[in-house]
Amino acid sequence: MSKISLQPNASGTGTFTLAAPDSNTNRTLTLPDASGTVATEENLPAGYTDSDALDLFNATGSAPVYACRAWVNFDGTGTVSIRASGNVSSITDNGTGDYTVNFTTAMPDANYAPTGSVERAGSNGTPVGILSLAVGSARIETRSGTGTLFDCPVVSISFFR
Repeated sequence: MSKISLQPNASGTGTFTLAAPDSNTNRTLTLPDASGTVATEENLPAGYTDSDALDLFNATGSAPVYACRAWVNFDGTGTVSIRASGNVSSITDNGTGDYTVNFTTAMPDANYAPTGSVERAGSNGTPVGILSLAVGSARIETRSGTGTLFDCPVVSISFFR
């Protein structure tokens, strides 16, 4: 059985406090089986600021940056197939031009913002419509230039929250 040891630092004068959360649910904190320092906001690399994160995204200005929570590029013709994706587990083909994008990890709520595009096949297929948004999936449709449901060879959609 493992043991817990608290070791004071002789040169320190501060108090280290472990406090239980205000909860009626049991919680477990499992530490890694490795030595080192636990990552916290306080031990980021010297001089690191929030603007460093903005630089990584090539963003400027003071407006907040929101990340893409899921994205997918798939072939919507024949047997639907994902070419590439992030946080998308599968695509369900509900019929001509009607697809459900299933998330690997659910969204925090259904208030996310999808955006998409399709490859135009001849004079067909430009709009992408959103039928419904749920925490675990989003149902989308693709339509031809005349407004009828249409299977598109390239469907790309991203989800922001």
